[in-house]
Amino acid sequence: MLINLSNLGKRYNYEWIFRNLTFTFESGSSYAILGHNGSGKSTLLTLIAGHNLPSEGELSYSLSGSPIAPEQAFRQLSLTAPYLELVEEFTLHEMLSFHANFKPLRHNISHGQLIERMGLTKARNKFVKDFSSGMKQRLKLGLALYADTPLLLLDEPTTNLDSEGIAWYQEHVDLNKTDRIVIIGSNIEHEYGFCEQRLHITDFHPVSRR
Repeated sequence: MLINLSNLGKRYNYEWIFRNLTFTFESGSSYAILGHNGSGKSTLLTLIAGHNLPSEGELSYSLSGSPIAPEQAFRQLSLTAPYLELVEEFTLHEMLSFHANFKPLRHNISHGQLIERMGLTKARNKFVKDFSSGMKQRLKLGLALYADTPLLLLDEPTTNLDSEGIAWYQEHVDLNKTDRIVIIGSNIEHEYGFCEQRLHITDFHPVSRR
């Protein structure tokens, strides 16, 4: 997969979040979008995910040399972020079954195998609403990491995770980064330390270009 950003910019009302952002993301590489809180990391991820529209510039996708219409890009990506919600009325097993209808799992692993990999075996029949915040985050990450998609977007991926959960994240993102584009929005080293490329969103703030 290939994603091209050309002179991309986003503003809310009269305030520009970033401008003149030109960058290319390629399969087989991991990227960190870096910057302080409120700098535009999440905004850029939502643009790439198609959840938001740019105010200027262009964003294009291609897969195996064939262009992908922007409105169809969601089929090729998995995303997790603190602001995304789970269907809390489902049990864990029901949640996985529902999710797999839209995004099949990588490597043909079964729902039971994924539950085991997430370390949530004892919660198989537990309602998601009764999960702790750390369990919910591990579930969000498991669904994103193990979805069979060429693009993986992770926004502040270790939110609500303790040290054991952080180690779990680092292990499983490493197992699932091959042959994909992995883009992480973060300002915490342990979330993005493995990324080969870094994009500092503040380099594209209007104030930094005066």
